[in-house]
Parts: sequence; C-alpha cells; structure tokens
Amino acid sequence: MTEEISGLPTRRAALRLLDTVMRMGTPLEQATANATKGLSPPDRALAIAIAQETLRWSVDLDQLIDSKTKQPLPDDAKARMVLRLALAQILRLGTPAHAAIATALPLVDGGPRRLVHGVLGSLLRTEATLPDLPSLPEAVMMRWHPVWGDAMIAGAQAALSEPPPLDLALRDATATQAWAERLGGVSLMPGHVRLLRGTAIEELDGYDEGAWWVQDLAASLPARLLGNGQGKRALDLCAAPGGKTMQLSAAGFTVTALDNSARRMDRLMANLERTQLNAERVNADVMEWKPAQLFDAILLDAPCSATGTMRRHPDVLQRIDLKAINNLAAIQSAMLDRAAQWLKPGGTLVFATCSLEPHEGEAQAEAFLARQPEYTTLMATADELPAGVVANSHGHVRTMPPMLADQGGLDGFFVARFLRAG
Repeated sequence: MTEEISGLPTRRAALRLLDTVMRMGTPLEQATANATKGLSPPDRALAIAIAQETLRWSVDLDQLIDSKTKQPLPDDAKARMVLRLALAQILRLGTPAHAAIATALPLVDGGPRRLVHGVLGSLLRTEATLPDLPSLPEAVMMRWHPVWGDAMIAGAQAALSEPPPLDLALRDATATQAWAERLGGVSLMPGHVRLLRGTAIEELDGYDEGAWWVQDLAASLPARLLGNGQGKRALDLCAAPGGKTMQLSAAGFTVTALDNSARRMDRLMANLERTQLNAERVNADVMEWKPAQLFDAILLDAPCSATGTMRRHPDVLQRIDLKAINNLAAIQSAMLDRAAQWLKPGGTLVFATCSLEPHEGEAQAEAFLARQPEYTTLMATADELPAGVVANSHGHVRTMPPMLADQGGLDGFFVARFLRAG
C-alpha cells in the first residue's frame, strides 16, 4: 500500500466530519470524537484541519465544482463532499494533487469515481484557484449585509479565511507585562496576552501553575464589565466551561456558577482546580432553578447561534439558519426575564451572546428594557474596553470582524450591561 493510500483513514474521518456538519447539522466540535476515533493525534488534527478548511471555503469550492459538471450535484451528494475535501487539500493545505486524488477516489465507495476524477483533472489542468477571501453562504449574506453593510462583510470574509490567534486571560492582571514578555506575546489590555496560533497550550509557561486560561479577548469583555468584586456575590449563568467564572473569581467575587451540562461542569471544575480559583457549582437548568438569595451581579452568557465564533468554528455558517436564530432568541428572552428577578436593587446584570445576529443582540436588549422598567442601560466606558472598541450609541458593546484586524481580530460579540433601580 502506498503512503498516500495509507492516509485514507484520515480522509475518511474528514469526510465523516463534513457529512455530519453539512448534512446533519451537528457542530464540528461535537462530531469530532466519534468521527476521528482510532486516529493518532497528528492524523486527528489533520482530519479536523481538512474539514475546517473545506467549511471555510465551501461556497467557492462549490463554484469550482459546478463549473466542471453538466448538471449540478446535490449539495449532500457524496461525490460533491469528496470533491470539496480533495480541492481544499490541494488549494488550501498544499497537499500534492496526486496524493489528494489517490485518497479521494476510494472515498466515493462505488459511486461516480470517473466523475470525481474527471472534475479534479479538469480543474487541475485549468490551474483553478480560489479567491483571496472566502465567500459567505448566501443565507448569511442575506442576514448580514442589509444590517451591517459592506465593511462588515469584507471583515467577516477576512476573519473567516484564517484561524484566529491564541488569546489568554490572566489570573493576575497586574502581571500582564511580565507574562507577555515571558510568553513572547502581546497584550491588548490588562489581563490579556495574545500569541500566534499553533501554540501547544499545555507546553506553555504558566499552564501547570494555572496562571492563565484560553479565552478570546471579546469573550472576556462581559465579565470585565462587572468590575471589582470584593465583598460582592455574582451569579454566572450558562457558566461552563468556566472562562467567565474564573474571571469573576479572580476579580474578587464570591461566585455561583450554574450550567445544565454535567459534562461541561466537569470541565469547569478542572479549570478551577488548575487555576486555584473558587466557585460554588450548580448543575441545573436556568429555567427551573431558584437562588436562595439575590445577587449583586449576574452574568448571562446565553445560548446563541455562535456565529461570532466563525473564525474558530466555520461550521456555524453552514448549520445555523433564521429559524434556529429565532428559537434561540426566544430562549434568551426567557432567561433574561428570569435572571432579572434574582438581582439586588442597585445591582448589575450583564447579557452577552457570541453572535453577529441582531436578533440575539441589539433587538434582545431593546426588548428586555421594554419588558423590565426597573432596568436601565449602564454604558460601557473606554477604560473598560480594548483600544479600538467603543460602546455603540445605546451604550452596548458590539465587537465586529473588522475590529482590531491588524492585531489579529476579535470574535463577534454583543454585550449589554443593565442596572436595576435601587
């Protein structure tokens, strides 16, 4: 068996990942364990990389495929899936053409091998290329362009084209400069260090001693807006895997962390132990649980479409549609109203979603204020945000793909801070 054919298990795993995401709508991260079972760590990483690059460039890969077929292949046809994978390897990952073809044809499993071979051969003979930036799916364009405009679309395409850098949140913000120098990174605000992607996390200085945890800079903003927690009690809803819980604990809050997933709460527990931070852990459903007493601060990082995380999870653009967004927005509204009952007068409620959908951000905040007359917006100030990010005219924080692009960019987030009347 040749070396190229020996890579078949890895390509079969990549095909299973792609099929699970694009045909079944399963998140890539969730599908990985089963799809890559039995692979070595390097082969597992390669299978994931092939699937991710295919998802990032799927619109443009499909245009190339359609240019060489008389009749369009069905979106979920195995032949189209295999062609996407082969082209992504050749055009994005630098796989030699003969190796990509040798590992692609057996994946068709008795299907139209001649068609697959012919399309690949025709595209290679014409030296087909991909555009400089990936195109967004049509459904995403229809949602985003009328609201955000050309600049955001261009920024989103640039953000989608490459995986993001690695952001670390520090347990001790006063040691920011020291950790930036020690790790060879840069800091965009106190308590943050950014490293080049591809870094082996467990091998970095400070990992074993729990000096930091991985957290996108945008994802760190909601907890930052709750400020110093000395002498205060905070509730972190939908808390796992624990980044915001650790931030709140490090800021001095006495934290109650609630999540309905036992598996994710185990990860939160492990993260707390590594960082030597503390929180009361509650494994329960927000819509069923009730606290024994009110809190000074509440952070609701609500379940959402997660379209703002497309840089690291390009599958979200394939899986999420308007129906799913509307369903998630309804859940967010219910959670907000429930959380609003548990805050002390004079307390602060922060609502956040890692979404670029207005339904899950701006519209959600406006509707909440209309339903809850006791609450008003507490504007985010410049000293609470990284340079280049400012609150919008309503006082909320909206991070967008074009922001801080020269420094490595940000995930898309919406953050609103509300004050309950005293």
